[in-house]
Amino acid sequence: MAGKKANKIPKTTIVQAGPKTSSKTVDKKRITEVTEKKSQRSRKTQKTVRSKPTAQGVSAALYDINGQSLGKVVLPKEIFGQKPNKNLLVQAMRIYSSNQSAHWAQTKTRAEVRGGGAKPRRQKGSGKARAGSIRSPLWVGGGVALGPKYRKIKLTLPKKMKKKALVFALSSKAQAGDIKVIKNIENIQAKTKIVAGLLNKLKTKDNTLLVISDKSNDQKNLILASRNIKQISVSRVNNLNAFEIVKSNNLLFSKEALAALVGEKPVKQL
Repeated sequence: MAGKKANKIPKTTIVQAGPKTSSKTVDKKRITEVTEKKSQRSRKTQKTVRSKPTAQGVSAALYDINGQSLGKVVLPKEIFGQKPNKNLLVQAMRIYSSNQSAHWAQTKTRAEVRGGGAKPRRQKGSGKARAGSIRSPLWVGGGVALGPKYRKIKLTLPKKMKKKALVFALSSKAQAGDIKVIKNIENIQAKTKIVAGLLNKLKTKDNTLLVISDKSNDQKNLILASRNIKQISVSRVNNLNAFEIVKSNNLLFSKEALAALVGEKPVKQL
């Protein structure tokens, strides 16, 4: 057809582009830059937060028999400065409390009750219930079904766990500030008013445990002076355990007992 003009096809120009940078690579670069900046900031803050190590050990208040303050005593960190393990303390408390409870209750079964060997009446014809023994649990004077029996239960802790439980109990009391050291308390007279006056001045409430050294003859007066006071109990260093420490709200150490517990390390006074 001569009258119609042919449509011209536009020429396509080919442009050679360089290598395309995907958006994923750009995002990765930004993320790495942000994380590096955050790490640098955290390093700077860590350097500023770090403080100098403090003096080793925990301190406890020192008093005389009259309740007057004499300063402080440094407690060794190995015994009084450990982080308490609550699970071990709970396990030790359960073992100590279960060993203290005695299961003495005991009842007799139908086989253990005296008598009842013969059949009380014939099987049929009497109109009453069938019975084979007068010591049946259904009869008055018979045995007891499923009654309590004597049980000897003794739970034990390994030696290392027992020592650690003691250390954790002492550390928890030291961190709470419930430990006080009394000077020359083992040389007092056998008078209750001396110990009662000391407790009033120290403002100790509820249960108080007084720990003394292992000398056999020197503490008779102290034991006599404190036995009429309900809120205080006396224990020697060798008999000290985690159960007594956790159960008591206040812990009083004589200076001799603290020296015996620490051992070779001398007790420092501030």
